[in-house]
Amino acid sequence: MAVSKCTRLSGPLIQELLDSVDNFLFDCDGVIWRGEQAIPGAPEVTNLLKKNGKRVFFVTNNSTKTREMYAEKMAKLGFLAKTEEVFGTAYCSAVYLKHIAKLDGKVYIIGGNALSKELQKVGIQTVGAGPDPVFGGQSDWANVPLDPEVKAVVVGFDEHFSYMKLSKALKYLDNPDCLFVGTNTDSRLPLEGGRAVPGTGCLVRAVETAAQRKAQIIGKPSHFMFDCVVSEYGIDPARTVMVGDRLDTDILLGSNCGLKTLLTLTGVCHLDEATAHQESHCPERTGMVPDYYVETIADLLPALQG
Repeated sequence: MAVSKCTRLSGPLIQELLDSVDNFLFDCDGVIWRGEQAIPGAPEVTNLLKKNGKRVFFVTNNSTKTREMYAEKMAKLGFLAKTEEVFGTAYCSAVYLKHIAKLDGKVYIIGGNALSKELQKVGIQTVGAGPDPVFGGQSDWANVPLDPEVKAVVVGFDEHFSYMKLSKALKYLDNPDCLFVGTNTDSRLPLEGGRAVPGTGCLVRAVETAAQRKAQIIGKPSHFMFDCVVSEYGIDPARTVMVGDRLDTDILLGSNCGLKTLLTLTGVCHLDEATAHQESHCPERTGMVPDYYVETIADLLPALQG
């Protein structure tokens, strides 16, 4: 399809795109749902895509749910989704440590129970989940006892993040052989009404600063998220479209991996941000320019129902 970047997807272009791809990768929050409510028309879109022979996957940077938890949420909201079609950063972190890093040891996690469960499902023991309040003074923090079997530190979203956890992570990462993994670098989690709370990226950066090391990032826009899907399903990048609401994660992932990209305006980013990247002619920003955009993925419904 010889169309310029950042083109509104409408009319005959929708069918042209549908004919050109076999696989759809959807981000979740801001794309198919907001909080606990499905975006109107989103379940019908993903279900009809499957009915029409397309393969549909859900790729999210959120590390606070297991694959099973996501599948349960999707079922409640009307999405016909299998557990194996969900790729979250908790699951993909477990894949990385087990099959790529071939970790032999425990993981100290700054994260929640879902991250711990995904690691445990592949046979990796974890320590560190849950509250860990600070105690004592600087000498106590510097000499905090460590588990000698810990061979990696993984940082995900953790509402119990504390100075004590930061101190322990620093101590573990003083060992250059200790692996350092971050689930994602999203700095803010957007809420309704323009509000936001700090995201996982804030915690990853704090640990990176303390440890004076860079984490291996698993989530979008890292190529590894797409590699996980490819390794399990063998999908062709040229026949795949990434659908998302964030330019710096979803759309950049698609660009990094040679996918077609579709921005939906129901989430974080606005069209003027995409056009600003396009008009900048800056190589570092062109990867954040989508091929297409829609107001909502429900815009695909007429073509799918026809």
